[in-house]
Amino acid sequence: MQSPAPYIRTFILGIIASVGLTATAHAQLTVDVDNSGSEELVIAVPGLPTPQNVDTPAGNTAELGAKISDVIVTDLRSSGLFKPVGRNQVRGISFSEVTAPQFPYWSGTNASALIQGFIKTNPDGKLTVGCYLYDVALETELTRQGFVVEPRDWRRAAHKCADAIYSRLSGESPFFDSRIAYIAETGPKGNRVKRLAIMDSDGANHRFITNGQATALTPRFSPDYKSIVYLSFLDGNPRIYIYDIGTGRQRLITQSTNPTFAPRWSPDGKWILYSMAIAGNTDIYKVSSAGGANPQRLTFSPGIDIGGSFSPDGGRIVFESDRSGSQQLYVMDANGGNERRISFGGGRFATPEWSPRGDLIAFTKMAGNFRIGVMTPSGGGERLLTNSWQDEAPTWAPNGRVIQFFRTTRGNGATGIWQVDLTGSNERQLPTPVNGSDPAWGPLLP
Repeated sequence: MQSPAPYIRTFILGIIASVGLTATAHAQLTVDVDNSGSEELVIAVPGLPTPQNVDTPAGNTAELGAKISDVIVTDLRSSGLFKPVGRNQVRGISFSEVTAPQFPYWSGTNASALIQGFIKTNPDGKLTVGCYLYDVALETELTRQGFVVEPRDWRRAAHKCADAIYSRLSGESPFFDSRIAYIAETGPKGNRVKRLAIMDSDGANHRFITNGQATALTPRFSPDYKSIVYLSFLDGNPRIYIYDIGTGRQRLITQSTNPTFAPRWSPDGKWILYSMAIAGNTDIYKVSSAGGANPQRLTFSPGIDIGGSFSPDGGRIVFESDRSGSQQLYVMDANGGNERRISFGGGRFATPEWSPRGDLIAFTKMAGNFRIGVMTPSGGGERLLTNSWQDEAPTWAPNGRVIQFFRTTRGNGATGIWQVDLTGSNERQLPTPVNGSDPAWGPLLP
C-alpha cells in the first residue's frame, strides 16, 4: 500500500447595454474549434484610440488604449485558434474610425477579422471601453460590447473584450476573465518554500497570499471567488484550511488530528470534498464549508481513496483509488454510492478533475513519464495531451476547452505552470515570478 504523500504532491465589472445591435445574421466568419487542419484566423488589432488623452490613476487613456490592445492580442493568441496582429504591425486608427472602419485598407492586408475599440473617461472617473469586431471581407460588424470599469480594472475590460471576440468567432464559452491560484515555489530542490499565490489568467496582477512559514499545497477557488481552500502544514501536519480573500483570515475545516488533504469545493460552494488517513487507510469525506457540522464518510474500501472532484451538476464524484492494486479512477454518486472503475488503459491514474462542461475528466497518467490526459466520465476515449517528463495536476479553464497543469524539470526539479488545449497542439508556459505548481483555474469572474 502506498503512502498518501505522492498524492499530496501529485470589480465588479459592469457591462453596459450593447452600444447597438450585433452583427447581421448572414455574417459567417467562424473558426474550427477542434483545430482539424484549418489555418489560424488572422485578426488585426490596432490600438484603442481615445477622444481626449486624460490622466487616470492607472495611466493616461492613450497609454491604456495601447495596453488594452496588447492584452487582447495575448489572450486571443493563447487560445491557439487565432493569429492576432497587434498594434506594432498595423496602422493606428482615429477615434472616428472605430464605428466606420476603413475596409479598403484592411482588405489589402491578410486579416480576415478586425478588432477596433475606444477608451474614454467618464465624469465619475470611471472608464468606458468599447470593443467592436468586424468581418473584413463582408465589411460587416459581427459584435460590439461596452464595459464601464474603475481605472484599476482596465485589464478586466481587455479580458472581457477578448472573451466576447473568442465567443463570437468560436461559438464557445469565454474564459479569459478568470483567475488562477497556485503554489509559488522558491529555494533549493530539497527544501522548497511553498506559498499560496493568485493571479489573473494571463499571469498579471500577481500576489502572494501566504508568507511561506508553513508549506501550502493544492489550492482551489470557491465558486464565488471569495475564498480559497487549500492544504497547509501550519501545525506540522497536513490539514485543510479555508482562506478568506477579503479579510485575510483563515479557518480550519476539520478538527481531526488525522492527516487531511486533497480538498475540493462542490459546484454550489456548500461542501468541501477531502481525504483523511486513519491508521494507514485513506477514505473520502465531505463536510459543510460553513463549518460546525460532522464530516460525512463516503468511501469504506481498504486502501487509499483520494477525492478528485464533483461533476458540474454536483451529482457525482470522480476519485482515485488503489483498491485494485494500483492507482485507478473511479466514479461514484455524491452520497458515496454506485462506485465503479473507469480507467483501464494501463499504467496508473491520479488527480482526476471533472470538466466544467461535464463531458470529460482530466487526469495525470503515470506510465514511465507523467502525462496529462482526458477521458469521458464512462472511461472511454482516453487521450494523452502532453508528452514531457513530469506533467501533473490538471485544472480546467472555465469553458472546458483548455487545461492547465504543472511541469517539473528533470534534474533541478524546477516547476512551472503550463497549459494545453484539447487538441494537445497548443502548449505554452504561463509567466510567474517564481517556480509554480498545483494550479487551480477558477470560474469566470462574477
